[in-house]
Amino acid sequence: MAITDALGMRRSYYQLNRELPVSVGEVKKLIEEVTELVPDAFNMKSARVVTALGSKQDELWDGVYDAFEGKVAREKIDGFKAAAGTILYFYDEAVVKEKQEQFPLYAANFPVWANQANGMLQINVWTALREIGVGANLQHYNPVIDDTVRKMFDIPENWKLIAQMPFGGIAAEPEPKEKEDISNRVKFCE
Repeated sequence: MAITDALGMRRSYYQLNRELPVSVGEVKKLIEEVTELVPDAFNMKSARVVTALGSKQDELWDGVYDAFEGKVAREKIDGFKAAAGTILYFYDEAVVKEKQEQFPLYAANFPVWANQANGMLQINVWTALREIGVGANLQHYNPVIDDTVRKMFDIPENWKLIAQMPFGGIAAEPEPKEKEDISNRVKFCE
């Protein structure tokens, strides 16, 4: 499959269920492979991934609801909870700090590069999941949920939570995307 075809299939699937079209083992292997393959500036390998499955999936989204003290609709949270699992994306601030000390000339860039690498990881995992028939969406309930997640999954203090990606079987297709005038965002100069 061409990368543009794969990216075109990648969408925000909000109606997910626990009926994965592949085994959980295949999903785990895919997450590990993509995490290993995604580049990171200075090969710093700053990305960290934790995947909530089964009862931990339920506990995570109940914890998100509680962290917001009812300010986010239960129905919305339950939509994410209905998924087969959630991938939590972090970057390791200790790794970033080590690189900053090692290369002081670039110190200000390492947090930016860690975020960029994490974004590449997210889009690549999201696209790879879709290639195997799994739907996903990306959420950003951090920093409100940081302490909840840290306690729930025994996360080190130096791991910074970036995003949450519920994934699962696709219960419904999203509406088609509207075609945009891409020339508003992309320019070519010769």
